[in-house]
Amino acid sequence: MGKKILLIRLSSLGDVIHTIPLANSLKAAGHEITWLVSEKGIQVLEGNPCLDRVILAPVQLWKKRGPSLKSFKEYLSILKQLRAEKFDIAIDAQMMLKSLYWMAFCGAKRKIISKQARELSVLGANEVIPRITENLNSPVIRNYMKYADYLGVDTEKITVTLPERSNEVKQKADGLLKDIKKPLVVIAPATTWAPKHWNKDHWKKVVQNLKDKCSIVFTGGPKDDELIKYIGGDEFLNLAGKTNVIELAEIFSRADVVLAPDSGSAHLAWATQKPAVVTIFTCTPLKYLAPPGDENKYIAVTGNLPCQPCFKRKCRFKTSACTNLPSPEEIINIVNKLLSNRINRV
Repeated sequence: MGKKILLIRLSSLGDVIHTIPLANSLKAAGHEITWLVSEKGIQVLEGNPCLDRVILAPVQLWKKRGPSLKSFKEYLSILKQLRAEKFDIAIDAQMMLKSLYWMAFCGAKRKIISKQARELSVLGANEVIPRITENLNSPVIRNYMKYADYLGVDTEKITVTLPERSNEVKQKADGLLKDIKKPLVVIAPATTWAPKHWNKDHWKKVVQNLKDKCSIVFTGGPKDDELIKYIGGDEFLNLAGKTNVIELAEIFSRADVVLAPDSGSAHLAWATQKPAVVTIFTCTPLKYLAPPGDENKYIAVTGNLPCQPCFKRKCRFKTSACTNLPSPEEIINIVNKLLSNRINRV
């Protein structure tokens, strides 16, 4: 008989996407899945077939607001919702302090977490499984699936799903891309950590080499506009700040190739299962975070410095040398091959 399972994974967008295959495995095994998520991941979960219900914990709003009685009352209200569900099992896939309070008081009979949990979050659980990450050569998606393994669920198949896009979303994408005539390459050059950014002059070389062979579109948030203008000037369609997450997924699904550093955009493009995705890794571990699947379609590239991957937000050598690798020529060759294969298929 299926169990009522609470899955706690609050953020970020990429991490939420990495956890969707776990939810799909549990759902396919007949369990009822509720997911507690923050604002950063809510859009890829609302209406997603991987779960039955999604509950928003407005963590970003609470941070912006600061400590307040109003936020505490909102927290208690959400906690009341969770406890009313009388979950059989709760799984803490966040494994950090911000999930500890939800896990500890959600009312589930079995509260499961991995031994690798940080910031004392293990105190919120009553069942602790071995470390799900043995090393950084073990793909993160497979690591999360170890929670399903522990519950006796078949995890051989990795299934990623997104909510179905509405006609309104599709029509907006039609309008934004109405002038696209050539094969479409979408570039999402920005991410959250500074050391995860690839050299902006490398991006510029890639764009100048490809611009006559394909249509180039840039995506990102409002804060990415300056970077995008440096890379491409005003010569290309710039959608930075003009789409929400689901609209961006629709744009990605219409691309032939998506280029990005290790970022939520790269993982969102992979989750659509439509374009080829080229992900550039600087300081973060390729084998751990690279989009999985067909290696001819999902291509991850990094350098070969002894310090890679450091997985740090700040370079201990203060040079950020990894942001200069790989060379722009390597990325150009990869994209040219992908575009050639696409033309030959057509």
